[in-house]
Amino acid sequence: MNRQYYLDLAASGLRMPIGTHLVLHEHADHKTIPNDGRRLGSVVAEAARRFRCPMAIPLMDLKLEKEAMLSARGIAPEDIDAFHFDEIPADSGEVRLTRRMNAVCEAIRHVSEETDLLPVGMGIGPFSLMTKLISDPITPVFLAGSGATAEDDDEVALLETLLEMAAATVGCYLDAQIQAGARAIIVCEPAANQVYFSPNQLKESHEVFDRFVIDLNRAIRNQLATSDADLIFHDCGELTEGMVQRFASLDPAVLSLGSSRRLWEDAALVSKSTVLYGNLPTKQFYSDELVPPGRVRKLSEELQKRMREAGHPFILGSECDVLSVPGREQSIMAKVEEFLAV
Repeated sequence: MNRQYYLDLAASGLRMPIGTHLVLHEHADHKTIPNDGRRLGSVVAEAARRFRCPMAIPLMDLKLEKEAMLSARGIAPEDIDAFHFDEIPADSGEVRLTRRMNAVCEAIRHVSEETDLLPVGMGIGPFSLMTKLISDPITPVFLAGSGATAEDDDEVALLETLLEMAAATVGCYLDAQIQAGARAIIVCEPAANQVYFSPNQLKESHEVFDRFVIDLNRAIRNQLATSDADLIFHDCGELTEGMVQRFASLDPAVLSLGSSRRLWEDAALVSKSTVLYGNLPTKQFYSDELVPPGRVRKLSEELQKRMREAGHPFILGSECDVLSVPGREQSIMAKVEEFLAV
C-alpha cells in the first residue's frame, strides 16, 4: 500500500482505540461469534464504524498460534494454556490453521468484500509466541545473552528450536490472512521487553535481541511487503530506547507502544515515515480509581499537544486492545468515547 495513507490519517487528527473486544461483548452470543467468520467480520466492521475508524481491526487474540501448534500435536484443548515443552520436539510438526484462525480469515474476507474499510490482520510475534511455549523463557534468553549456544546448553537449544517453530506458525497464519484480503497486519511482540531481556546485557550488546526479535520480525516485514501488505508493529511492554530504535528499524507503517513510553521523546528515535500510535493507559480504564473519568481528556490533550510540538505523525489511541471487563463495560466505553471526542 501507499505509506501516505497512514500519514494522511495522522494528519487528519484520527483518534481510535483497538476496541473490537468491547463491541463483541455487547452481543449476547459473544462466546460463539469468534468461531463464525461472517458474524465476526460484521462485528469487526461494527467496531470500526462505532469508533469512526477507517481500519477494521480484529480481536487481539494472541492465543491462537499456540493453540494451532499444540492442537496439531494432539494436545487436548483444556490442556493447551498450561502446556509447555520441556524437551526439543522430535519434529517441527505440521502447521494447520484452527477453526478460530479460519474464522479470522473469513472475517477479513468479509470486510474486504463487503465494506469500504481497510482490512487489517492480527498475529503474535515469534518471540512472544515462544515465551508461551516454555515454562521459564527468561533463563535461556539470559544464558544466550551471556554467550551460551544451542550446542552447549539444552535450554538454549530448546528456545531456539521453538523459536523457529513459532516463526513458521506465525508466517503461515499471516499468509492466510493476506490471502483473505488483509492489507495490513498488526504484529504483537509484547514479550520483547525488559522482563525477558536483561537491560545490563543490552548495554553490552543487542546481538541476542536482534537475533531473537528483530531478525524474525524483519523477515515478517519482508513477507508482508512481498504481498503489498503493511506492517503495524505493537509492543506494550517496558522498553529501552535501544529496543524502540530497533523496532523503528523495521520501518513499520505504524508503531504502537504502551503507556510506559513518552511518545514525544520516542519521536526522535523513529522516522517520520512511521506513524506513532497510542498510548493512553487503557489497560487501566476499568478502574475509576486508577483512571478517573475526567482524567482521560486531560491525558489526551497533553499527549496531542506534546506530539504536535514533536512534529511527528501521530494517531491518538489505546496502549493495547481495550478489553471489556464484566460490570465495568459502561465506564470503559465512556472513557473511550471521551478521548475520541477530544
